[in-house]
Amino acid sequence: MVMRMLKREFWSNLEDWRGRPHHPLVISGLRQVGKTYLVRAFGDECYGQVVYLDLRANKSVHDAFAGDFNVDDMVMSITASVPEARFVAHDTLLILDEVQDCPNARSSLKYWDIDGRYDVIATGSFLGVKGFRDPYPRGISVGYEEHLTMHPLNLREFLINAGIADEVMAYAGEQIGAKEPLLPTVHNGLRTLYLQYLIVGGMPEAVNVFLESHDLNAVREVQNQILRSIRDDFGRYRNAKGEDAVNEVLKLRAEACLDSLPSQLAKEYKKFQYSKVDARGNSTQKADGLQYLVDVGLVVKSYNLREITSPLEGAKIDREFKAFFSDTGLLVSQLEQGTAVRVLKGDLSAYKGAIAENMVASAFASNEQPLYYYHAPSGSPELDFIANLNGEPTIIECKSTNGRATSMRYVIAHPKKYGSHPAAKFADTNLGGGEGFVTYPLYALGFLPSSKTDLIVEPVTIDLP
Repeated sequence: MVMRMLKREFWSNLEDWRGRPHHPLVISGLRQVGKTYLVRAFGDECYGQVVYLDLRANKSVHDAFAGDFNVDDMVMSITASVPEARFVAHDTLLILDEVQDCPNARSSLKYWDIDGRYDVIATGSFLGVKGFRDPYPRGISVGYEEHLTMHPLNLREFLINAGIADEVMAYAGEQIGAKEPLLPTVHNGLRTLYLQYLIVGGMPEAVNVFLESHDLNAVREVQNQILRSIRDDFGRYRNAKGEDAVNEVLKLRAEACLDSLPSQLAKEYKKFQYSKVDARGNSTQKADGLQYLVDVGLVVKSYNLREITSPLEGAKIDREFKAFFSDTGLLVSQLEQGTAVRVLKGDLSAYKGAIAENMVASAFASNEQPLYYYHAPSGSPELDFIANLNGEPTIIECKSTNGRATSMRYVIAHPKKYGSHPAAKFADTNLGGGEGFVTYPLYALGFLPSSKTDLIVEPVTIDLP
């Protein structure tokens, strides 16, 4: 099967970087999220020469960064190790793939930057992982790097690659921005694609297989392969000698935490509980396994708040959180076979709404939005998400159907106790009004602005019946 070049919004980030004065760019992100493919395609289109170094597979080229960080010496050593490499001043992109595997290559970025003749992009899947984020022997110079994180395809990217016309996307965006219902035909079409996205997710290979064949069994097979590949690297780290090694205990704990996620999300209250993790060790020890999943980009956390107040980070409860997959398709792939069929039919109630809730979490996480929620000590009210939008704590409820959002209504009706906050509900329905909030269709997540301000509505006081 020939894989197509998917349209990625991240491409515009690369264009912006190239089009202005810049430092070497460091791109992190989950394995198989498309970092290498996109950067190499960008290099081929925008530069006369591309020099690609896989620092995990090609250990011999590490020697190029072992001596003094003289750019001419490094170029000479690279070209000796990679005969096809060509360096042309001001028209060459050097790609350092899996840069965490060669600490000296990361340390050398300052000197490529000072020299200025060649652009450099470094990518890595383990840049934030314990065992790779330890101090570099030759340091990392602050002010000589730029950083970006690449995420799976978001819903908007999926819609575009699925063939939704620009004018339809523009119309839907205008209606959502104006808080007006969409035409039934457009609403139904976007809803259908949203349901498909829940199953397929945003990992590029899974999206490609789906768009080429619409074979959900093949998609699930790809998703399982992706997770197997990610699992194979669990516990990997660099030892004191700079050699590749595996922490087997950490690997087992990370696997156990991952295996527990579907059942954790199936609970009425989805707080992550280490007691549900089938691995030896106390909560602190098991926490290392979960943190590993967060560090590699497979899992995102949403923290409970003591109160709904700014700053949210200051009100979070460190020990009380939910854990979601960064890609909802990977979550669905781990559920029983019949789940995908139910989702396609519009039944999002499976796992007590966890699939729809995971979608909101992944959408906001891909927008670099920290995740919080509110669960009162008594258990009620419980609010799915609290986001810091436009400097204001904003209540966001997610409903797999079009339920009443009782907790949100209660909080809105009691501003003296909880404060007065903007609020929005995402539900399986067309766009409409609410008492103190606006109800958005679930697919409106695909039109979430990067400024994160368009979905805010002014708080009002209402009387509950």
